[in-house]
This record gives sequence, structure tokens and C-alpha cells, in this order.
Amino acid sequence: MSEHKIPLAGVIGCPISHSKSPRLHGHWLKTYGIAGHYVHLHIEKEDFPDALRNMPKLGFVGCNVTIPYKIAALEIADVITDRASMIGAANTLTFRDGKIYADNTDGYGFTANVWQGEPDWKPDLGPALVLGAGGAARAIIVALLDSGVPEIILTNRTRANAEALRSDFGAKVRVVEWVNAGDAIADAHTIVNTTSLGMKGGPEFKVNLDKLRADQLVTDIVYTPLRTHLLNEAEKAGCRTVDGLGMLLHQAVPGFERWFGKRPEVTEELRQLMLAG
Repeated sequence: MSEHKIPLAGVIGCPISHSKSPRLHGHWLKTYGIAGHYVHLHIEKEDFPDALRNMPKLGFVGCNVTIPYKIAALEIADVITDRASMIGAANTLTFRDGKIYADNTDGYGFTANVWQGEPDWKPDLGPALVLGAGGAARAIIVALLDSGVPEIILTNRTRANAEALRSDFGAKVRVVEWVNAGDAIADAHTIVNTTSLGMKGGPEFKVNLDKLRADQLVTDIVYTPLRTHLLNEAEKAGCRTVDGLGMLLHQAVPGFERWFGKRPEVTEELRQLMLAG
């Protein structure tokens, strides 16, 4: 890139004003003294394909995409990573040599967060119970299997969605009925909530948690509130717990490095900045 060009990146969604990504990337740009900008980009559905293809001409080196564009971005991209293809969605795009490169860093963000919060986590010691079967669950299942988890116990309020994931990921995924989720906890070494249950302003997390035990690791991708009902109950049971904020922070690391040429660190200062509002 020529020296007079200041690299631009951003996050595309509809709506998008709620996104904390500009605060996150802005902190890293300031911390590392990098001349660059990261902005909110509210783009309507009918404009998305043209907007994406024209962004390199406007000086953009890449962008994040969020709801409702994670699948549409794959259809437009020229080069797709294996993990984005396996997950069926993209969240990180890089513009280079006239091409759009699509990746999905959600699974990376998930495991990096768990490793940072619990460095002694041993995913290969037993099954992981995954609650939910949406886009986040797909990314997390891929990451768990890559980490060495021997089996995924998957449960979802709508069983058909869980069955669809099982057919995609094969024999290592076992589906159980949502009403039996509390019993399935007894079989799990790692427990992951990928649903929005327990989120501030949303439906309560009502799964029976009586079978939690101290040798389990429990994590929740919900981070508002930071300490969800699931994490509070897991803590009372003596489990190791990891909150969901770090997944948001770590998933941003690969994109920032590709766009701005510096691998950023997820620090306690950054966590506090993101929690501040």
C-alpha cells in the first residue's frame, strides 16, 4: 500500500449502530499508533453486493460483516477459507489484489477466549454440550472439534435445526431433546451456551443446572450481562467459568492483523473499555 493511503475498515450490518467493533478497533489503532480508521457501515440489503465490491475503490482494506450479511458475504467472495465454508458464514473480509477473501473467525475467538480464561482447559477429556444450533453454534462446533473434543452433545429448542447440524458435521455430533438438556450436563466435560437465553432483556435461561459439577468448564457467549445466570450457577457448583466478552474481542484479532499489519493483544484494559458502555 502506498504511504499516502490511510487504510480503512469497518463493520457492515443492518442495523449496525449498536456494534462495539469500532470502539474495539479504534482502541487498537490508537494503542499501536497506526494511521487507520474503522467505522460503522449501515448498508441496506439491496445495496450490499454493490457496496461490498466497491469498497476497495474507496480505500477499504477489509471489513467485518454481521447480521444479516454473514451468509450473503460468502456468495459474493472470490476466495473462501475452509472454515468459513464449513461454518457456512463469513464475518471477516479482506480486500487484496482485486479479490474479496472471506473468513470466519468466530470459532477462533471462542477457543482463544477459553484458553485465555482457563489455560488448563483440556477439551479432549470428554464431550462438550452445546446449547443452541444457530450460526454461532456452527462456528463453535467446528472450533471444539478442531480442539480435540471427542463428541458434541447438541441440543436446541427446535430439534430440526440441531439435526441439520448433525447431518453437516457427522457422527461426532449427538442430538438430545431440549427438555433433556439438564440431564445431558452430566455427560459433558465442557458446556457452552450459544443461545441468546439469559441475555439482558431476553428470555430467561431455564435449563435445569442441578447436574453441574466442579470438574466442568462452563462458558456463555452472552456478555450482557457479563455474569449470566448460567455462569453464576456454574460458579456456585465449583465449575471453572469463562464469560462471553472475550469471544467478541478475540474474533477481531485476525482481521485487525490482516488489515493494519499488527497483531493486537486482548488486554484487561481493553475488556474494561468495552464494558464501560
